[in-house]
Amino acid sequence: RQPVDWRRMRLAVVVAASCVRPAMMLHFVTGLRSKIGRALSVNAGPAGRGAGRGGLFEDVTETIGNTPVVKISDKLCPEGVSVYAKCEFFNPLSSVKDRLALAIIEDAEAKGDLKPGDTVVEATSGNTGIAVAMLCAQRGYNCVITMAEQFSVERRRLMRQLGAKVIVTPKAGKGTGMVRKAEELCATHGWFLCHQFETEANWKFHEKTTGPEIINDFKGTKLTHWVTGYGTGGTFHGAGKALKAAMPDLKIVLAEPEAAGLLASGIPTERNLDGSPAASHPAFAAHPIQGWTPDFIPKVLEDAPDSIMDELFPIPGDKAVATSKLLASKEGLLTGISGGGTMYAALETAKKAPKGSVILAMLPDTGERYLSTPLFADVPADMDEAELEIAESTPSFQLIPGRDPVLAAV
Repeated sequence: RQPVDWRRMRLAVVVAASCVRPAMMLHFVTGLRSKIGRALSVNAGPAGRGAGRGGLFEDVTETIGNTPVVKISDKLCPEGVSVYAKCEFFNPLSSVKDRLALAIIEDAEAKGDLKPGDTVVEATSGNTGIAVAMLCAQRGYNCVITMAEQFSVERRRLMRQLGAKVIVTPKAGKGTGMVRKAEELCATHGWFLCHQFETEANWKFHEKTTGPEIINDFKGTKLTHWVTGYGTGGTFHGAGKALKAAMPDLKIVLAEPEAAGLLASGIPTERNLDGSPAASHPAFAAHPIQGWTPDFIPKVLEDAPDSIMDELFPIPGDKAVATSKLLASKEGLLTGISGGGTMYAALETAKKAPKGSVILAMLPDTGERYLSTPLFADVPADMDEAELEIAESTPSFQLIPGRDPVLAAV
């Protein structure tokens, strides 16, 4: 790698910025800094260890994106095909939604919709709220999140740790209830609503980042299938457009919960004038895949061209949970239930794909977001019999139930 001449780089920024209208100056320079930082990322693979990033980042938001693609071993992958995972939990707040939050906030700043001291509001199952809270903390905005009570408690705590106020809405109101609450708060207080399910900034950011990252990482390798689920539909819509434009023969598989087959039903979502859902979708039923498929079809998803999706894949909730557990125990990849669902679809696709196929699955977030969910329901906090047997195999420092603690053998 050639050394970076930072003086020439700064001069280039100044010259380029002088050609931009003042109102767009901050947005331009921030975006350029981010691109420079990403361009300096270390080469993939263990050979680059110790090289560092080649430069310093101005703030945490510049570390968003450029997440790694990791091969799945033959412990899970069928013979004759290759399966990879794009690990979005490498983003700074451990989910793909970091991209979404950055896109929405930068878009609002560029349009003049946000100014210092403003309050940002969003309705979320957790990951978007955590990402928005991060952006607000870094940028100096107030943050209010509305979230239905059924989503994991650790997500609320993370948002509050980042300085957000979390307003919990009744479970019976489902996703539309938390959206209505967010809208109500903004209408009453004059706050800024992110509109993650409706804004074009969502999918456009994936079109210019997530999609090109995949294209660049697979240079020299023919990617045959791309598998993703949907929460807002931004990854599918934006990255899907970029991938189809660069790889017309690519097969795109879109997964949704079997219990909540909104797309499978063929029934459209009723909408308000701003594109938000007017009511809960009749095909919705509760499912364990948090972050996927709210009780309406997001406008961002609905607006995606029909030509992007080649197959709609229903995911049984128990298979999503089981596959997430397998990724952790067999591959060392700690991802959430949504990641398990996507990988289940990828592995099932691999079983019927032609020999030599190369399949990529999106892993949206980390398994640490699910400690209070069914994903960890059978993982005990106390030692089991096998662990107690190991503890007793040496005489010192034993903590055995029903006995006095032993520090050192006599």
